[in-house]
Amino acid sequence: MCMPEYVYLIRHGHVPGAKPRRFLGRTDLGLSEQGKNQALDLGRMLKPRDFRHIFSSPLLRARQTVELATGLPASDIQLIDQFKEIDLGAWEGLTVAEVRQRFPGQYEARGEDFAAFRPKRGESFQDLQRRVLWAFEAILAKYPGNILIAAHAGVNRVILSHLQKIPLQDLLTIPQEYCALNIIKKNSPLPIVESVNMLTDRHSL
Repeated sequence: MCMPEYVYLIRHGHVPGAKPRRFLGRTDLGLSEQGKNQALDLGRMLKPRDFRHIFSSPLLRARQTVELATGLPASDIQLIDQFKEIDLGAWEGLTVAEVRQRFPGQYEARGEDFAAFRPKRGESFQDLQRRVLWAFEAILAKYPGNILIAAHAGVNRVILSHLQKIPLQDLLTIPQEYCALNIIKKNSPLPIVESVNMLTDRHSL
């Protein structure tokens, strides 16, 4: 009997300037000291697992998280451009108050059509889901064994929403805290989500 195989999908750790909350997509921030400690704690939780393949968003906060969590050099981690966070265009780096001031009515429009709304020069969550699922499904089809993927809240949520059949309009109901771990059992015809938003201080494998 074959042993089950899993995808371990993680969000990056805490970044500087997380408060007040800003729209953070492609800004290439590194981890804060808190984020680095979170990644090391995550590594202790992941230690019993054997990963055949490791993938990451190319953004620094994801790369640092997976390098600290695994203790592996950058050369052992495959960077996947499609796993970058959503492109927020003209909203990048702004607070909600600043978006409302600079783009009157657009924040409210986003709430009314969360899946399809696209900020100026940015992506919608439908756009994000298309590019992320293309890469995610290609990886599952090509690579056997346990897989580790380090990405972002938006990226992880569009994967989890697809697998759990949650409408994109309800995307933010899926929790994804810093250094959260999601466990997906590789299965045919579709993977099965077994755990969502596991945290090192409250859960164990």
